[in-house]
Amino acid sequence: MNKTYHIAFVFILAAVVCGIFSYDFYLESKWINGFLFALAGICCMILSQRFALQNAQKVERLILGMMKKDFSLFPEPEGDDLTDAAVKLYYQSKEEHLSLSSFKLLYEEILGQMEIGLMILSFKDEEWQVFYVNPVFLEILQIPKYNSWNLYKNKAPDFYKIIEQTGYENSQEFFDISINENARQSYSLRTKKVQSARHCFCIVSLESVQKIIEQKEKLAWNNLMKVISHELLNTLTPVNSLIQNMEYIANQKTIDREDQEDMKESLMIISSKSRQLLDFVDDYRQVAEFPKPVFRKMLLKGTVESALLFLKPEFDQRQITVVNSLDNFTVSADEKMIQRCLINLYLNAMHAVSDTDERIIRTEIKALNKRIVLSIEDSGTGIQKEIQDKIFLPFFTTRNGGSGIGLTLSKSIVEAHKGYLHYKPLEQGSRFEIWFME
Repeated sequence: MNKTYHIAFVFILAAVVCGIFSYDFYLESKWINGFLFALAGICCMILSQRFALQNAQKVERLILGMMKKDFSLFPEPEGDDLTDAAVKLYYQSKEEHLSLSSFKLLYEEILGQMEIGLMILSFKDEEWQVFYVNPVFLEILQIPKYNSWNLYKNKAPDFYKIIEQTGYENSQEFFDISINENARQSYSLRTKKVQSARHCFCIVSLESVQKIIEQKEKLAWNNLMKVISHELLNTLTPVNSLIQNMEYIANQKTIDREDQEDMKESLMIISSKSRQLLDFVDDYRQVAEFPKPVFRKMLLKGTVESALLFLKPEFDQRQITVVNSLDNFTVSADEKMIQRCLINLYLNAMHAVSDTDERIIRTEIKALNKRIVLSIEDSGTGIQKEIQDKIFLPFFTTRNGGSGIGLTLSKSIVEAHKGYLHYKPLEQGSRFEIWFME
């Protein structure tokens, strides 16, 4: 019990004593004395109540400060269990508030440095409100920052309409949008719904398709330069060493039979390495000097069957089962280029199942999301996760004797037809999907 409670207890005793004296004077009909002692007793009760509530008021101020996030007070422990517990809780809440503020500042700074436009919507009071938006997002849409989501309906109607159509659920869209009556630009938009027991958020990311393409082109160029540099060094380094050795032998006054054999062997190795380098340059030329497709209407089913017929002897020799489910669709494409793409994919599938007991290659043509999808699936061992992002790089291969341009050429062919080639790992095997946009 602290000093405040001691004083309150003294005033209560004094009030009791005054009450006794007041009652005694009342019995003796000493009205004035009785009234004065009664008044003194009331005063003592008021003072005792005041001192008793003093700690409660301190605790109340601390709780109110925590509720309103006002941490401008600097309370000290007073020896009372309730007050000391409130002071401890107050400083604990203050520390958590400062930590959250620091983390919030850090996260906002990180999100502000991103090159992707980012907006976070929060569902509160039966409506969506803007929880956070980074500067890049506002720069893309060229609008000021608003806390109310409905205000974006007038400032960016096309964007607002697209978000509404997603239902604030998980989605990914590519769309064209005109900003301030300028030329229309293509953007990639993704929405992600995050929901907990008490909160619901919708994360919206917006990125220019042109920037995505430029980044991927830069990455692809860097990777290509690494591959070319590696191939040239692997070829020219031993050739240079052999040439130096031959120069040393040639500078001798006499050349014996053993030196002649060394020179002969060195020339054979140089010739072999030169052929490898020429093959590499020829492969690179195929990738770099890619011809433009000649578009004509063609039956996709017939093109697949033609590619399978061409490879039938290989499939029969390796005892590979071919399973087809081919809907008959007409597409506008270069039939020879599409057939070359399919043969590359079938050859990869054939090598993938060559070391397995169950050797099955499945081909399917179907319509999906208003697109025509041709998929080639194998029952092989699949592609390791660590290299899945490299399989379309030029000259990247894990197969002995492989050129590493099959998938690169196939991807280039599909993209030249304004489609895309997509890889999907399976529980057993792999699947390559060709999406035709028409």
